[in-house]
Amino acid sequence: MENHTFDRLDLQLLHALETDGRAPFSRIAEVLGVSDQTIARRFRRMRAEMNVRVVGVRDGERLGQDSWMLRLRCTPDTADQLAHALARRPDTAWVGITSGGTEVGCTTRSPHLDRLLNRLPRTVLETRAHQLLHRFYGGPEGLLRKSGVLTGEQVRKLRESAPTRPVPPAGPAALTPDDEPLVTALEQDGRATVAELQRATGRQESAVRRRLDQLLRSGALYIDMQFERDGFEYSSRAVLWITAAPSALATVGQALAAHPEVAFASATSGGSNLVAVVVCRDTASVYRYLSEGVGGLEGVQHVECAPVLRTVKQLTYAERRRAGARA
Repeated sequence: MENHTFDRLDLQLLHALETDGRAPFSRIAEVLGVSDQTIARRFRRMRAEMNVRVVGVRDGERLGQDSWMLRLRCTPDTADQLAHALARRPDTAWVGITSGGTEVGCTTRSPHLDRLLNRLPRTVLETRAHQLLHRFYGGPEGLLRKSGVLTGEQVRKLRESAPTRPVPPAGPAALTPDDEPLVTALEQDGRATVAELQRATGRQESAVRRRLDQLLRSGALYIDMQFERDGFEYSSRAVLWITAAPSALATVGQALAAHPEVAFASATSGGSNLVAVVVCRDTASVYRYLSEGVGGLEGVQHVECAPVLRTVKQLTYAERRRAGARA
């Protein structure tokens, strides 16, 4: 596979899809000042060459589900097999190999975490499970919104007809058994047309439109985007395990959420009380962020940095990249 890179229009399209993953290409084209055909062609190319996908995601935090981040220490020769086995599970959302190949990181919303842990192979030398207690950044809030690739006016125009995100909702959102066909179809293709969703659910199109809008507005479901970062300029990633003074936990978490390098930040249980996923240009930039970004926050007592060697799963999992994927 050739090494492809994102140009500015690619990044603008990615940011537009992150803003509203179901926005019609005609509206994206109008906002970006190009033709519909250009946007459609770019999207097809990025799907085929960079595995760009728009998918529906159940928001476990909004649904009142417990989420966990696992740290599984293992020998380097077993890390890849373990990571792929975890990635195949429907209850995992992110799986990565970190710390030079000696650790597998995994986020899961498994309702039976004990069963998952009991089924881990004996090659796992140490297991640490951290419950995610409060999300400061991540989920429906993506990293590209911090990039400035789109102007504030462009983002506003894209959001004009998009469902309003909940702020802040009273009580948890909910999915019913009747929602499963609709949510499953969107998990496979977040840009599925209403007609395609009607065929998948057997409901009338008006009912599909109404329920989809309700799910998006409640926050039970959001539309997200994933892509392989080989062609992304900022390609150095790391998981930071941060210990902050309890009195500074909220202020440090809120500060992390505002940093442009932070793709995800959450309070956690365990030896560290914060976890953050950072995306930087290169190794030197990771160091700079540790010394100046995190190091400059009052209340931070300790930081452990686990560089991400390889991401095996980001929202969804595919055994291998496939050229010529369906647009």
